[in-house]
Amino acid sequence: MAQQINRRAFLEGAASAAAILGLGAVSLAAEKDAGPRRARKIQKSLKLSMLPKMSGMEERLKVAADAGFDAVEPATMFDPAEVNAIRDAADKAAIRLDAVLCSKHWSHPLSDPDPKTVEVCMEAMRLSLRNAKEIGADMVLLVPAVVKPAVMYRDAYARSLEKVKELARDAEELGVTIGLENVWNKFLLSPLEFKQYVEEVGSPKVKVWFDVGNVLLFGYPQDWILTLGNLIARVDVKDYDVQKKEFVPLREGSVDWPAVMRAFDQIGYEGYFAAEVKGGDLAYLSEKVSKPMDLIIAGQ
Repeated sequence: MAQQINRRAFLEGAASAAAILGLGAVSLAAEKDAGPRRARKIQKSLKLSMLPKMSGMEERLKVAADAGFDAVEPATMFDPAEVNAIRDAADKAAIRLDAVLCSKHWSHPLSDPDPKTVEVCMEAMRLSLRNAKEIGADMVLLVPAVVKPAVMYRDAYARSLEKVKELARDAEELGVTIGLENVWNKFLLSPLEFKQYVEEVGSPKVKVWFDVGNVLLFGYPQDWILTLGNLIARVDVKDYDVQKKEFVPLREGSVDWPAVMRAFDQIGYEGYFAAEVKGGDLAYLSEKVSKPMDLIIAGQ
């Protein structure tokens, strides 16, 4: 009996001490029962343009593999020979081609008032979707619209939404997802509006390609992540210093990476993190891009 009383007194004392320290008895129990963190199922990719210029594509892709990346993302390929070459090179370098980046969405946006300009982007997107299918990728990146002095926000919204709905049918037929990216295009400036836009498209093959660093100019990445939830199908990784107002090396800016990773855990994100930073040689990509990404994924 005395032993039970002493044990009860000890536990009560521990709980009181924890409360004084701001921990709380529940926190102590949770810490004890939490166990090891579940490994995050996230792979690393990077843009093809970040790789050093070399004579052969296989050699370039081998740099990415040797630096610790799982995949590479090329831009739209207009020459069928280029498609075959990069697919064969990726097989030999033992690296995946996970996505294609549309090369015309900035110069010829879907929101432009000129139908001929819009059609250039539409054709580039259709080709990019076919590129993706042919190289075994599952996504195409698209900036949906660009607001300009001559393009009102409401018009950018209506025009681009109509065209994205058209492209969604092509994406569904090919089994490739279109990822709409948040960029500095003065468009879709809140996660609520971005979510609404994607839901208005109404296609399982149109999702969000979320850029972590781009949000720092007008918001908080973790807020966007939790709001967009399972609409996020791909992630671009870069860092931004809000004081200097410039992009900086990974983990040297204002992104709260532990909070970002907790948000991704909360929505259950699994997939690719694609680096979008300054390119370089093998040593640079290994030490300044790949390893910092490993730390980010680990929640550090």
